[in-house]
Amino acid sequence: MEIGLTTFVETTPDVKTGKVISHAERIQQVLEEIILADEVGLDVYGVGEHHRKDYACSTPAVLLAAAASRTKNIRLTSAVTVLSSDDPVRVFQEFSTVDAISNGRAEIMAGRGSFIESFPLFGYDLKDYDELFEEKLDLLLQIRENEIINWEGRHRPSIPNRGVYPRPVQDPLPVWIASGGTPQSVARAGMLGLPLALAIIGGSPLQFAALVKLYYRSAEKAGHDISKLTVASHSHGFVAQTTEEAVEKFFPPTQYAMNVLGRERGWGPYTRDTFDYARSLEGALYTGDVKTVAEKIILLRKKVGITRFMLHCPVGSMPHEDVMKSIELFGKEVAPMVREEVDRWEASGMPED
Repeated sequence: MEIGLTTFVETTPDVKTGKVISHAERIQQVLEEIILADEVGLDVYGVGEHHRKDYACSTPAVLLAAAASRTKNIRLTSAVTVLSSDDPVRVFQEFSTVDAISNGRAEIMAGRGSFIESFPLFGYDLKDYDELFEEKLDLLLQIRENEIINWEGRHRPSIPNRGVYPRPVQDPLPVWIASGGTPQSVARAGMLGLPLALAIIGGSPLQFAALVKLYYRSAEKAGHDISKLTVASHSHGFVAQTTEEAVEKFFPPTQYAMNVLGRERGWGPYTRDTFDYARSLEGALYTGDVKTVAEKIILLRKKVGITRFMLHCPVGSMPHEDVMKSIELFGKEVAPMVREEVDRWEASGMPED
């Protein structure tokens, strides 16, 4: 059971002061957060790609490379790389470089992108949304398997018998499929035998159990060894000494950020009732004291079958010291509690609860 963190490197206004920190300051803060996550024993840290003012990182590989030189054990992944609007050759080269700097700790989490600002920025048409991802994923996987590439597609110039360098330390370089929960993307990951990362940010996480079963069925049908496959979840949350403190600190910036996205996407308002339902035992928000957050992660492992849990913190801008304290509690107290219970449960034969 792997435990880790993700960030979108947010630069939304402080809900109390209205102040917005610079992109440079937030990037420096995230670098400190990754270093701390490594020090407290977390397994993985993921950085998302965005191309808009309220998120500071458009190139996760660059930030992860900086972190690679200052960490020892933690795995470093994009969360996600918007592969549809990027060049798979450059993506592979960038993450192979991170892999070299980190001595084999880099991963790519490839997705289509729920944020679409990169498409017009790089000259892509949203009508090709699905086809772009399928074609570029095919090229990325061919590059990681073959040093010399012969390839043709519709949306990128052909590659006639060319080498792609540098080659990574890991062989093959891990490539995850990131999914918002559509059966098609889950089945694709299974058929390709690639690890699956599910964004579980609303509703009941327990509903994702059916998708995990579909993933394994698809992989088994395609002839893959399902014992070697992994499933990650990515959910919002925050850890504090008490649940009351966690709620007080996490709700206002989360409400602000979710309502900004909600207005863009036609969602209903994010209210305190929405928040309180989501932080209940079977909700998708992992916010509270150490015991509360650990119990929810353990439930997700037992009922859904995830093998990696990634806490996304923060959602909207929060004081850096609060985020650092949450990371410390998550790594030093939540993660050991989860690992111990999962080990005990598996040693006992994983009985039904």
